[in-house]
Amino acid sequence: MIVRLARERDLSGFLGLAAQVEHWFGPMVDDPGFRGAVAEHIRGSKGLVAVGPDAGPDPTPQPQPPLLGGLLFGADAPVFHVHWLVVSERARGRGVGAALMADAMKRFVTGPGTVEVVTFGADHPGAVVSGARVFYERLGFTPAEVTVPGPEGGSRQIYRRTVG
Repeated sequence: MIVRLARERDLSGFLGLAAQVEHWFGPMVDDPGFRGAVAEHIRGSKGLVAVGPDAGPDPTPQPQPPLLGGLLFGADAPVFHVHWLVVSERARGRGVGAALMADAMKRFVTGPGTVEVVTFGADHPGAVVSGARVFYERLGFTPAEVTVPGPEGGSRQIYRRTVG
């Protein structure tokens, strides 16, 4: 697996990943705001993708295998934000999310501060099925305050990690 900065041609891969989790997060694929946010993160070099080893780092146009995962990050010290992280259904449990987070922490986090992510509230149906809460806890994040519900109406909670 290779984790690299996302490129414009990865937009369709991000949309494919989004389609796999719309049942938890609400509509994204056809949402112009979501598409715009992904494009903005890519243009600003704040998007990462995980691809299979057959994709290689070569930027020349060629058929692109489906993304294993994607991450959108906000690097505004001292509070950094994981804006979106998703791993494809076929790659879950294989270290893809951890690899994306490790790369993001190394690439984008500078100096002391905190990293925050909004994930499912404890009562959300996706909280256990997705494994998101346990995933972030294993990476050293701790549950913090409850925040506004997601667009589908499900509960959300901030998870926070202090970085030195």
